[in-house]
Amino acid sequence: MTGTKRSSEGLDAHRRKLLFRSWHRGMREMDLILGTFADAEIGTLTADEIDQYERLLDIVDTEFLPLVTGERPVPAEIDCAVLQKILASRRTMTF
Repeated sequence: MTGTKRSSEGLDAHRRKLLFRSWHRGMREMDLILGTFADAEIGTLTADEIDQYERLLDIVDTEFLPLVTGERPVPAEIDCAVLQKILASRRTMTF
């Protein structure tokens, strides 16, 4: 799925790749959640936050979705500033 409203113009190659991965997860719900987040934030994330985001993108959708929707608690080992930003942005999303 691609629903991006953000151009990748002006992004470095690494950020472009993360933007693409955010919109092409395989599970529509995760495409919408992470794609919308990436559209809004990918250009302003710090280098440390980019590393955090990339680690989060490595989590399988079927494991990640219940964490993002609040169905399961977030394990301490993946709780980070970027995940908290995703959770905050998720609360304001309307589909």
